Amino acid sequence: MNAVIKHDIPGRLRIHLNRSRLDFREADTLQYYLQGFKCIEKAVVYERTADVVIKYSGSRDEIIRIIRDYSADKIDVPEYFFESSARELNAKYYEDVVSSIVKHYGKKLFLPAHVRTVLTCFKSLRYIWRGLKTIPEKKLKVEILDAVAISASTLVKDHSTASSVMFLLDIGDTLEEWTRKKCATDLARQMSLNITRVWKVENGEEIQTDAGLIETDDLVVVRMGNIIPFDGVVEKGDALVNQASMTGEAIPVRKAEGAAVFAGTVVEEGEITIRVTAVSGSGRYDKIVRMIEESEKLKSGLESKAEGLADRLVPYTFAGAVLTYLFSRNVMKAVSVLMVDYSCALKLAMPISVLSAIREAGERGITVKGGRFLEAVSEADVIVFDKTGTLTKAEPVVKSVISFNGEDENELLREAACLEEHFPHSIANAVVKAAADAGLTHDELHTEVEYIVAHGISSEINGKRALIGSYHFIFEDEGVVISDDKLQQFEALPDEYSHLYYAKDGKLAAVILIEDPVREEADKVIRALRENGIAHIVMMTGDSERTAKRIAAKVGVDNYYAEVLPEDKSRFVKEKIDAGYKVIMVGDGINDSPALSAANAGIAISDGAEIARQIADITIGSDDLYSLVMLKKLSDRLMERIRFNYRTIVGFNTGLIVLGLFGILPPSASALLHNTSTIVLGLGSTTKLISKEDYSDIRKIS
Repeated sequence: MNAVIKHDIPGRLRIHLNRSRLDFREADTLQYYLQGFKCIEKAVVYERTADVVIKYSGSRDEIIRIIRDYSADKIDVPEYFFESSARELNAKYYEDVVSSIVKHYGKKLFLPAHVRTVLTCFKSLRYIWRGLKTIPEKKLKVEILDAVAISASTLVKDHSTASSVMFLLDIGDTLEEWTRKKCATDLARQMSLNITRVWKVENGEEIQTDAGLIETDDLVVVRMGNIIPFDGVVEKGDALVNQASMTGEAIPVRKAEGAAVFAGTVVEEGEITIRVTAVSGSGRYDKIVRMIEESEKLKSGLESKAEGLADRLVPYTFAGAVLTYLFSRNVMKAVSVLMVDYSCALKLAMPISVLSAIREAGERGITVKGGRFLEAVSEADVIVFDKTGTLTKAEPVVKSVISFNGEDENELLREAACLEEHFPHSIANAVVKAAADAGLTHDELHTEVEYIVAHGISSEINGKRALIGSYHFIFEDEGVVISDDKLQQFEALPDEYSHLYYAKDGKLAAVILIEDPVREEADKVIRALRENGIAHIVMMTGDSERTAKRIAAKVGVDNYYAEVLPEDKSRFVKEKIDAGYKVIMVGDGINDSPALSAANAGIAISDGAEIARQIADITIGSDDLYSLVMLKKLSDRLMERIRFNYRTIVGFNTGLIVLGLFGILPPSASALLHNTSTIVLGLGSTTKLISKEDYSDIRKIS
């Protein structure tokens, strides 16, 4: 690529491409290319100036090489990346703001007074009509205040004030819409699907392949607990599909042959083969944006109360203006009061505070689906942890495979991996990884696979019924037996490991020993959560009493419950909520889904089952649990910001109304101060709640 270095300091380069500017697609292509390198911490592409700013770690020469090697023709950018780019959106609103400013001051400089008067009167009709349209709602709204103020200024021939008021309203509306849209699109980008591998049916066999290679009319298999990766039609099978991501309705819908299914929805029960009707760039992103913009989930309780109060205060503002005119007979004083309302600021600052907090969480690897869940985290006094993959590491490892039927351990591991790869969970992933590390390939040996929640997997391998799962599932539910000569070996299994049981034809074939080490930070995070207001911390697991007791003592929870089923976790959460507590549930598996759904805020680990992530209200990264502490701090600070915004808006605007009543502020000054304060408060609400220093401190908890 042809470019020159404009600025060069250690760790940062500013490069100018030998172009006058870039179009949006070219800029996004370069952005996509640069963010694919680990040595590049951050890259910003400026399409207007054809400049690129790169923050990097490591070798400067490596960055120069990356720039030289760039060729747009060789970069295959997924369509969703262009779909989710905010570049065109920002350019549009930037141009709208600049255009409004140029037109307003251009008219003052170059047009004669009588022409400006005609234009002002003509433009005022739009605001008057906007106010009149709200009358059928039988509510006094802020649009009525604007219409009356502009009409009054025009009637008394103060066209300069009317023009200034409309200009400020234009700018305010544009900035408000821009800020809302940007926050929503940033959030949508974080929530967009990120599915890389799918099961494709080819020549009657299932083959795991790259999602990017799927084309229209391909057949894709989706099993219980997995996200449907593409829009399509059910070709085979029957399933209950959770469509909350698209419709907001969490009740699963039955999908049988011929039914349409949508990308981003989740198979809760059953298995379906879909014929793909739309691949990448099919509008999933737009659906998510609409869901964000329309969903009431974005509103916290405090936010809803503040907005309700804003609507209730409009009639009082109007009454104040009428009384001002009746007592003073001064139209300008009355207009000064009308220029100030609480609604604009409250309805801008509150949602922007929430959206910005959600976006900030996203930048730290936390996806939050609505403001009320941040409020729930702030108010929470009980937190319930699943054990496996949550308090323990997200990547348990297979320590050994013990054969109980005389077959080779590697062959038994290969068969187990063949079953487990269809239902991702931390332990299943460990089995699949162990087989891969041992170089054991496992083509599809089995027939149809059935997953029994919180128990295990049932199928048939080489004509024999195969089962893999928990002790309860294998021995109590399925009645699997152990050969008499193997009983002593079974009793001697080491206690320090979790046990995964594999049986064939009703007999125990192998026990897979899983080491599930506790996360190093677990005890520190639990202590920090307690210090930040969580009064009661509980661990629940389907594992044995022995294992649960050991982990609970290590991490320092208040209580633990062992050998629990999904309904037990859900029942516990509901009982606590009924008792008046605010409850957070943290889990990563399909078996955690009922409890995640029941909690005031359900938090899923990102590497866990897809259905858990879909049902959960919040998803955190799998790297560590410090995100939970940051989430609690961010939620607390968001609630503080909302309260501060509320007090500031009411206090400042009340002051403006009083100054208008006494004639100290003319209407144009009232409008300017009101709109300026609204925009400043709105922009202030987009600032970070957690500083870099705070973030570093959180990760240094001792």
